[in-house]
Formats: sequence, structure tokens, C-alpha cells
Amino acid sequence: MTTLEFSYTLDNMSSALKPFALKLTRDKEDADDLLQETMLKAFTNREKYTDGTNLKAWLYTIMKNTFITNYQKMVRRSTFIDTTENLHYINSSGSSIQNNAYGNFTMKDIDRALDKLADTYKEPFLMHFNGFKYHEIADRLAIPIGTVKNRIHIARKELKGNLKTYQYK
Repeated sequence: MTTLEFSYTLDNMSSALKPFALKLTRDKEDADDLLQETMLKAFTNREKYTDGTNLKAWLYTIMKNTFITNYQKMVRRSTFIDTTENLHYINSSGSSIQNNAYGNFTMKDIDRALDKLADTYKEPFLMHFNGFKYHEIADRLAIPIGTVKNRIHIARKELKGNLKTYQYK
């Protein structure tokens, strides 16, 4: 098979390989990249293909192996290997102790911010926080549902202003 014929045959096979690439990667862009890499490998290694054998199976094998190789590279890149002499990083996480100090300080700040709220805002907010629906709060406090929503909104806004140190930037 000449290079031109091989190239033409590869081009015709690409549409049949696309669904397999999508199945492997589960992403359209990654599938396109995998298909392109497969076609490049097949074209550069065309002398390894034997005429009369199943070209489609050969291409599927190249694609599967390429996907596995890329996956293994990705896993290796995201794996942390401790190269320190005494394996400090590996051993440090198991021996660390948390005392929940940060969480305790945060809860105290939240409690203080809640105490600053007026009772008209705090009560509906805490009820909503504890899982009550708007209509249940309105029934229990004997106020309109719109008022409940407004008071909860105002409470959130005031809490957000009082807890600015905990906002993500």
C-alpha cells in the first residue's frame, strides 16, 4: 500500500474511531486529541502495518494503548513522591494533631455575629437555618411569607458584613 493510499484509508477510518475515543475520554476535546495522536502514530509507523490484516483493529489497539499511556502519565504527574532523606513529608501527616482551635474561634465569631442581630431578624434566620421552610416560619411567627424572606435576607446580609474576615477573595 502506498503512502497516499494509506493516508486515504486512515482518513476514512477516523470517523469509525471517534466514538471509541469519546468512550475512553468522556470529553469531546480530549477525544479529538486522542484521535489525532492515534492517526499521527499510525501514519508515522505505517511500515509496521502488514497489508491484508485488519487496519481498524490495529488503529483501535494504537488508540487504546495511547490512552493508557496518557492516563498513566497523568497519574504519575499528580502523585507526590517524597524525596527527602528522612521521608519528612510522608511521616508528617500521620503524626499531626488537630486541636480544633480555628474552628472554635470561627464558631465564637459566628455566635457573636448572631447575637448582634435584632430578634426580628435572628429568629426567622435561625428557624430557616434549622430546616424550617418559609411557609412554616410564617405560620409559627404569624407574619406574611414575604416578610419572612425579607428578614432572612437582611439577617444574611448583616452576618456577611460582620464576618468579612472569613470571606474568600
